[in-house]
Amino acid sequence: MGIKDWLEAPAASVSSPRRPSLNVVRGAFARITTPLIPDDYLHLANPLWSARELRGRIVRIEKVTGDAATIVIKPGWGFDFDYRPGQYIGIGLHVDGRWHWRSYSLTSPPDWKDKQISIAVKAMPEGFLSSHLVGGVPSGTIVRLAAPKGNFALPEPPPAKILFVTAGSGITPVIGMLRSLDSRGHMPDVVHVHSAPTADDVMFASELAALDAKYDSVVSHVQHTRSDGKFDLGSLDEHYPDWRERQTWACGPAAMLDDIERVWREAGISENLHTERFEIVRTGAPSDGGTVTFSVSDRTVAVDGATTLLEAGEKAGVRMPFGCRMGICQTCVVPLTDGHVRDLRSGKEHAHGERIQTCISAAAGDCTLEL
Repeated sequence: MGIKDWLEAPAASVSSPRRPSLNVVRGAFARITTPLIPDDYLHLANPLWSARELRGRIVRIEKVTGDAATIVIKPGWGFDFDYRPGQYIGIGLHVDGRWHWRSYSLTSPPDWKDKQISIAVKAMPEGFLSSHLVGGVPSGTIVRLAAPKGNFALPEPPPAKILFVTAGSGITPVIGMLRSLDSRGHMPDVVHVHSAPTADDVMFASELAALDAKYDSVVSHVQHTRSDGKFDLGSLDEHYPDWRERQTWACGPAAMLDDIERVWREAGISENLHTERFEIVRTGAPSDGGTVTFSVSDRTVAVDGATTLLEAGEKAGVRMPFGCRMGICQTCVVPLTDGHVRDLRSGKEHAHGERIQTCISAAAGDCTLEL
């Protein structure tokens, strides 16, 4: 391995079991030097070399549909390519003087040799960062990265029989799984049901058709909901009578996932179902909001009762811990040192002294977080 490969390989702070000795050497180097100066020199040599944070460079943007694009990123020093197909990463982009963070599913298979990763982003009307990534970020832009996370992922080895049910941008973690299976050259028995409004809205349409043609073991059904209506889960017995025997991964709108969870529960096979949600299911009327104070950062921001504390912190320029942004992974849990906040999913209020999840909580009056 050359010096360039050595420097770009996973660092000690993001340990890779395949390169323990390399990580030990690099970890020792980081510990015997000052925390600031060596990293600054590394950054001058190459913006992707950092001992303090994960970084990446946007290599190219590839249009997938009219409002969606694949973002190809070359990660820098410290990124671990041993992630599981279906996991997501956090990406931070510097826009208008602030870092904006969001999580996106990895669409690339784990591959150290390629040294690149990809995400697919669908621009949403209310999504500032998604719109910027799809239509406004140039190649060469340096981004921050959070390590891959998530339990919505293929196990190793993969099951012999799989059912994927996706809709819209919910296909993004599943295309990563399919690409990973394809890269191995041994595809299990896969049925994939995907829904989109029209043919023009189908992300990765040609790739889905190619996989269907390449493997006798792959069946791809694409439902155009605007002309043909929603896919009827009641027709599973007719089209795929062995669906109860399959391990199922489902990702898409909340209403679709609610229906799927109900059907699988009624069939007594909930243990076969794995779901990923891209949006918080909110309960009840929002509170009036308030002023959120971030005591460590010495910043404040006034927000309404529908804005999460995670979004509030990012709006104020606070470096917020986050993972799934859905209230699942617990990465964003912080102490509430004063005031009250409301859980957007259950409506339950939390008071000072409790630890709260910032990604699913909103201000219920003035409050203070230890961040």
